[in-house]
Amino acid sequence: MAAPKDWNALSDEAFRDAFRDLVERRLPAELRFMRKQRPLFDEVAVWYHALAEEGWLAPVWPVEHGGMGLSPAKHMIYVEEWGRLGCPRIPDHGIGLVGPLLLEHGTEEQKAYYMPRILSGEHVWCQGYSEPGSGSDLASLRTSAVRDGDEFIVNGQKIWTTLAHCANWIFALVRTSRDEKVRQKGITVLLIDMTTPGVTVRPIANLRGETDFCEVFFDDVRVPVGNVVGEIDQGWNVAKSVLGHERIFLGATTRPEIAMERLEKLAQAKGAFSDPAFRSRYARHRLDIYDLGSAFDRFAKVLREGGELGADVSMLKIFTTELYQRITEETLTLADDDARYFDDIDAGNGKVDAMNLFLDSRAPAIFGGSNEIQKNILAKAVLKLPS
Repeated sequence: MAAPKDWNALSDEAFRDAFRDLVERRLPAELRFMRKQRPLFDEVAVWYHALAEEGWLAPVWPVEHGGMGLSPAKHMIYVEEWGRLGCPRIPDHGIGLVGPLLLEHGTEEQKAYYMPRILSGEHVWCQGYSEPGSGSDLASLRTSAVRDGDEFIVNGQKIWTTLAHCANWIFALVRTSRDEKVRQKGITVLLIDMTTPGVTVRPIANLRGETDFCEVFFDDVRVPVGNVVGEIDQGWNVAKSVLGHERIFLGATTRPEIAMERLEKLAQAKGAFSDPAFRSRYARHRLDIYDLGSAFDRFAKVLREGGELGADVSMLKIFTTELYQRITEETLTLADDDARYFDDIDAGNGKVDAMNLFLDSRAPAIFGGSNEIQKNILAKAVLKLPS
């Protein structure tokens, strides 16, 4: 890995140039602007390892843990350039969720063991939260972990587990005790090696025929007690902090920016900018992306200054996912008859995957806590409306 630099001391333009240089040198051309929105680890491993070797893999981790320690402003540039240059998404649960989880709640031993292995790609992580009948309502989860000496015996099932079939570790919410009055009590965060006997993964095909999601089954899986993050039975607060990190990550401008770039290409090819009605809609989408960037920057600043994200971070997830859908719907409308094809549309100045982007935009409004649940959170926790 390259020696850490004080990236924040660079001017914004110098930082952009440094990232562009990295992409030109280390990202294979065939991985740029991939149609597949969630590639498997093996498909993008060369890019993952290049980022690690150059010191660009963990933008907001502290420098002492192998990260870049970026300020919110620099992190926004990182995210913007990532999308603009067509960098493929890497399996990022380890970087975006497990790292912040350990930094905030892990022991020094856990940080020393797991974080370097995330950076090296030895450990690829997935998130075990949702269950059948317990998706956005995580407090109703039933996967159990029963103490047996220095181990827990885990039984149950997780579902909609993103990229579980290319992960070898999972951080999961399990029930270690039950309080009939307060369902949030008795939940624990547990780190589970997926090569342990008793773990079974079954992929689930999505609308595009890809297997982004999986079911994960636990049958008498033995996990060391030392793999608990935080305190036993007190995992709900730990989980909420991770959800905050996840929702700010899901609130990044990357997806809407990629969709906007495709829309612009198609509009230029079809001469749509001569239509005042289209120009008005295009301007509204572009201004929404600018507003989204400002909102993302505000929440990122809270995290970088050591603060806790509040319930209002749900707004970010709603804003991003609904904007992504609006832009892809506009692209589909503009594609007209060609929209019925899954193949790329030749826009003259590049290829546009209108139908694939449209289908991809359906899922983010559901995973990470459906937008309906996020609106309920905002109503209750922020607006203080009655249940």
